[in-house]
Amino acid sequence: MPLTLVLSSAPATPAVTEALVAEAVAVATLHDFAVRWLVPGVAAEIASAHPIDLARLRAALAHTPVDANLVESAGRRKSLLVADMESTLIENEMLDDLAADIGIGPQIAAITEKSMRGEVDFATSLRERVALLADLPLSIMDACAARIRLMPGAKSLIATMNKHGAQCVIATGGFGYFADPVAKALGCHGVHCNHLDLTGSDPRRLTGRLIEPIFDRAAKRRTLEAIAMQRGLPLSATLAVGDGANDLDMLSVAGFGVAFRAKPIVAAAAHLSLQHSDLTGLLFLQGYSADDILDSTEGF
Repeated sequence: MPLTLVLSSAPATPAVTEALVAEAVAVATLHDFAVRWLVPGVAAEIASAHPIDLARLRAALAHTPVDANLVESAGRRKSLLVADMESTLIENEMLDDLAADIGIGPQIAAITEKSMRGEVDFATSLRERVALLADLPLSIMDACAARIRLMPGAKSLIATMNKHGAQCVIATGGFGYFADPVAKALGCHGVHCNHLDLTGSDPRRLTGRLIEPIFDRAAKRRTLEAIAMQRGLPLSATLAVGDGANDLDMLSVAGFGVAFRAKPIVAAAAHLSLQHSDLTGLLFLQGYSADDILDSTEGF
């Protein structure tokens, strides 16, 4: 099937030069090809019937802040985006931020490390970490929320896909207390997440419990599959993006499964990987060009 090579960089640090495109063409030993500039200096795509050794090309371009990905040329524009939130749509990790604010960073980190070693599953780890937040005033939650930083390119990504008829939803293992305002700021169509229990004697303090069931790795995948089915979309028409192991299941079934600035194990397992581009890189993978992309302000 026809494939397109997409070269992209962050708009803030444009690095896709004519010389770099020429280097990519030479490394891939392409003879019959066509170059299309999506955003001059930022992203370009190369269509060729010639097979491309992507691993070799990525190794050759490793000295540059440029992402190289191969995508199927047909059906590139996706009708459903399911996005992780923390370290993906926003720069923050909210539980870590909260832990730092109230001085329990080491305790939270120890539980997280147990989960990463496979000693406890995500649900157990999350319950243990939230238990450490018992009696936390919501005023501290609000102060933490006020410091949320949208990931560069997030507003342009959502606004552009919305404009072209796609549905955009958040699927996060984080908390609705933070995810709901992020979704509103970005214009997302929905949020699927975990929810903190606020049913204690003082409604302005956390109980240290979660409302069950836990929204975990498997739930993210089920969410993508269910929304696609509701909309009558094949999975090939979906795009999922995330940075952590908790995202791997949904990345594996999406038409485009994109590891965004992810750890090596996640980037290696995902269909596509963006390590240097901001979130507009997801638009370039779909073939959007400068004329298509809405330039939205990034303030929260």
